Amino acid sequence: MKQLAPTELSAWLADPARERPLLLDVREPWEYQLCHIDGSVHVPMGAIPARFAELDPEAEIVVVCHHGGRSAQVGMFLERQGFRHVINLSGGVAGWAAQVDPAMPQY
Repeated sequence: MKQLAPTELSAWLADPARERPLLLDVREPWEYQLCHIDGSVHVPMGAIPARFAELDPEAEIVVVCHHGGRSAQVGMFLERQGFRHVINLSGGVAGWAAQVDPAMPQY
């Protein structure tokens, strides 16, 4: 599975010539409420097996969690279900806060 650094995702989101990926945040509800990347869709990791059919298997999906571990697991699961364009945000929202948005709350 591809990995994407927070700075690379930031550049992608800022590029009007590129189609925006689906940002799939798989953290727990309390984590998502504390902080998240604007425009992300929240589906907790535990709900993915029951809800992955809601996602477009042809879409570019960047999976997000706190540090990148849970999102990698979800990404591998999605790939096994036939999703072809899954990318893990390396460093997760912690990396995003450190490298892109220092005003983002951290935990």
